[in-house]
Amino acid sequence: MKYPKPPSVISLDNILPDEPLLMMGAGPVPIPHKVAYANSVVINHLGDTMNKVIDQVKVMSRYVFQTSSSHVMGVSGPASAAMEMAIVNLVEPGTKVLSVCNGLFSRRLAEMAIRVGGEVTRYDVPDKQSARPEAIEALLKSGGFQVLTVVQGETSNTVWNRELVEICRLGKQYGCLNVVDAVCTLSTMEMEMDEWAVDVIITGGQKGLSSIPGVSLIAFSEDAWSRIQKRNAPMTHWCLDARLADQFWDKKAYHYTAPVSGILALHEALRLVCDETLPARFRRHAICSAALQGGIEAMGLELLIPAEARLPSVVGITVPEGVSADRVRHVMSEVHKVEISGAFGLNILRIGQMGEQSRTHNLFRTLHALGTSMRATGGKVDLPAGMAELERVLASRG
Repeated sequence: MKYPKPPSVISLDNILPDEPLLMMGAGPVPIPHKVAYANSVVINHLGDTMNKVIDQVKVMSRYVFQTSSSHVMGVSGPASAAMEMAIVNLVEPGTKVLSVCNGLFSRRLAEMAIRVGGEVTRYDVPDKQSARPEAIEALLKSGGFQVLTVVQGETSNTVWNRELVEICRLGKQYGCLNVVDAVCTLSTMEMEMDEWAVDVIITGGQKGLSSIPGVSLIAFSEDAWSRIQKRNAPMTHWCLDARLADQFWDKKAYHYTAPVSGILALHEALRLVCDETLPARFRRHAICSAALQGGIEAMGLELLIPAEARLPSVVGITVPEGVSADRVRHVMSEVHKVEISGAFGLNILRIGQMGEQSRTHNLFRTLHALGTSMRATGGKVDLPAGMAELERVLASRG
């Protein structure tokens, strides 16, 4: 066979910027050197070394999830794959699901349940509000729901379901398994799987944990695992079959070739969380997010969500009339080498406060880049006032 001439392409050296971009959007986030180094190592996915790594990943994950469950495992894929693992294992054709929807990602859980044949009732929370337990209880009283899905923080529009504990308590009271998306919140704010009656918890590596994208974590309670063991319908997914995954994560047997480099990176990310401790990590995130929010408001910009429903880990900013969010982001990236996020069809900006993003030096650089880019694109802001407030909050709460 005569092969065609190979395509002419340029190397990454000619694609990537000369100076690394500071990733301050809704994820992925900057990763520590030890995590990056671990991701460069390849080992045998079924060897003794890997077995030791897996055992430690599970131990550390239990600490971060605050659970004693033995059913903790990694997922080879983004957080959406972990979401799908939760849904396809718990929802069979005819399973009644109540999905609490605040935005894009909570609606994604509902869509996944519909695709596998679940009978889904969506409760669409009013815009810019947290889900109210009394509204959810009214729906639960209609009876028959077996699974409840809810996000702790809705990344797409920066809403925090502040009363998650009460929502999960109600879910259990009315016979549901509670599936909680903690993708943008885990290790940035309190989450106690066992104490809060969470049956499945989902997170991605690339946000609060400051690991690489593409390897995620999931944990099942004993109640959830019992439901999985008793399911009647055949599993439609091979890779996301929790019982098959359990062969690798708990029994050291073959499922598929695991993403060993990504798991090594996750190990180091979890180890750094454990070294810092959760209380210290929560405090660091709370201080940094409060300082960033204060600086943004002092600059003259408006935060998207009212304080009572505002997510600390991803901060939403209303863009002034006549200013393009995309143009602001472009200037920040090209001129200041700082990348933040837009939104899904909304003219807003989102700045992350997850993991390595929540560092003082990152806050000063990001806020300055935001203010100067706003000015460059037609927005009127008081940059000195914003920087002064950022410094004041950090000094007063540090």
